[in-house]
Amino acid sequence: MVRLIRDTWAKSEPFIPEISQFFYGMLFTLAPATRDFFPINMEVQRGRLVRALVHIVQMVDRPDDLVPFLTQLGRDHRKFGVIPRHYEAVGTALLASLKNHLGPDWTPEVERAWAEAFTIVARAMQEAAAADVNPASWSATVLEHRRLTWDLALVRVQPEFPVPYQPGQYMSVEVPQRPRLWRYLSPANAPREDGGIEFHVRAVDGGWVSRAIVSHTQPGDVWRLGPPLGRLSVDRTDGRDVLMIAGGTGIAPLRAILDDLAQWGENPKVWLFYGGPSREDLYDLDELRALAATNPWLTVTPVVERGEEAPGCEQGTLAEAVTKYGSWPGHRILVSGSPTMIRATVSRMLVAGSALDQIAYDPFTID
Repeated sequence: MVRLIRDTWAKSEPFIPEISQFFYGMLFTLAPATRDFFPINMEVQRGRLVRALVHIVQMVDRPDDLVPFLTQLGRDHRKFGVIPRHYEAVGTALLASLKNHLGPDWTPEVERAWAEAFTIVARAMQEAAAADVNPASWSATVLEHRRLTWDLALVRVQPEFPVPYQPGQYMSVEVPQRPRLWRYLSPANAPREDGGIEFHVRAVDGGWVSRAIVSHTQPGDVWRLGPPLGRLSVDRTDGRDVLMIAGGTGIAPLRAILDDLAQWGENPKVWLFYGGPSREDLYDLDELRALAATNPWLTVTPVVERGEEAPGCEQGTLAEAVTKYGSWPGHRILVSGSPTMIRATVSRMLVAGSALDQIAYDPFTID
């Protein structure tokens, strides 16, 4: 089943724009109500859902990774008002789109493989959604919006009810300036008694949501927050020391974990490599150094890729800086940053001898 799916997808991938257009046309015909799940400007969305669906279906032979991911995804999709017949429409539209573009390569065996895989995915998501007793989403009021640099903002929000997230998780966010354009953001603090959440958001090229947040968010804006997702975490009791690798605003979820650990007197040793293109990109370095000064279990190593030599900083990429110290045997390794940074770092660490089951990262793009 997996081989057939991957082989046929390799033939389909060059035609993503055409497949996506056919997919949405079919979906909105089968289930017109699903049009309200998407932004008015579909050019922003086009290709996203099809690629995500295929990525999930291709993981069907990796249940240890797939099942927890689908559980969280099923809970997250409750915020749209998704019901079982919507899953059926999505599956029908996806298979029809692939069949339309594969022609004679769409054999009965191929169709059965895709149908079986999508059924597994849809069932897991629906069961998780049905079992969730939490709200489908939370409203949160912006209390503070502060520009840290020209393209980076700190936003502090107050949810109407506390969001039950764990340090290191992320959540989908909808802002009033970009309705229906949900994007993933990571809280930069551990859960607090008052429920307040702090986000660090950088405006990226082509990022409709991130640019709106950095440039136009104001105190009093009401955001919607989806259920918490992700598996980045530190178990203080498992006896393993920790290596954290953060690029840019990828520091946020790791900062939340450090914020949580700082509440305890004894912790595993934590080495944090925090990197970016230049010293100016390490916006949280002073706070991290202050945290390390009062917590001897934490060591912070800043890394810059270019520019004049920065005092106290290593030169090069994060992948180069980390692997200079070997394969980090026996450590739990957490990687957070852009998809490009994560791929480069994980690949370099595997070559250096780190085991795949040591390494944890969340496969999402912020914008």
